[in-house]
Amino acid sequence: MSLTAGLEALRTAFPAEWREPALGVGGVAAWESENSARLPEPYRTFIAEVSNGSSLGPPEDGGLLPLGWLPPGWPARGDRIPGAVFPLDHAWHWEDDSDSTPDFNQRIADVYNHGSIVLGTDDELSYWLLVLTGSQRGKIWFVADVGASPYPGPEAISFLEWVQRWQTGVGWWD
Repeated sequence: MSLTAGLEALRTAFPAEWREPALGVGGVAAWESENSARLPEPYRTFIAEVSNGSSLGPPEDGGLLPLGWLPPGWPARGDRIPGAVFPLDHAWHWEDDSDSTPDFNQRIADVYNHGSIVLGTDDELSYWLLVLTGSQRGKIWFVADVGASPYPGPEAISFLEWVQRWQTGVGWWD
């Protein structure tokens, strides 16, 4: 799908009355410079030209967060570094991992904080991330207190596909 068609689909998904003001090209460029990260398309153009967040989902609990915002209840696991490399390329369920090395907790913190932006939460225990760096750039990941996985798994989908899936109303895991 072309960028123009993708943006039109996103405009349709987020009615004007639910949109937050767009950041503009300058606002996006400033955020990218400050965070040493480049946002993937079509999300980048969406927040620059259409809407920087929306109280109407996805996700349904609180809607789509503005760029750089964190939802209430976000686990404080160190500093967010959107420009750092996202550390995963496949699912990792740390709850089932018997790793006891000293860097285990740091690896979890890196999943939460490196190479992504937070799109929203479903229940303040699980979060939707858009990956900005590494092999999963432009893909949606689901991170919870028990682990992280590409959504819907085992391969992750794009921001546009994620919004379209929400728009169907079928449910995230159906």
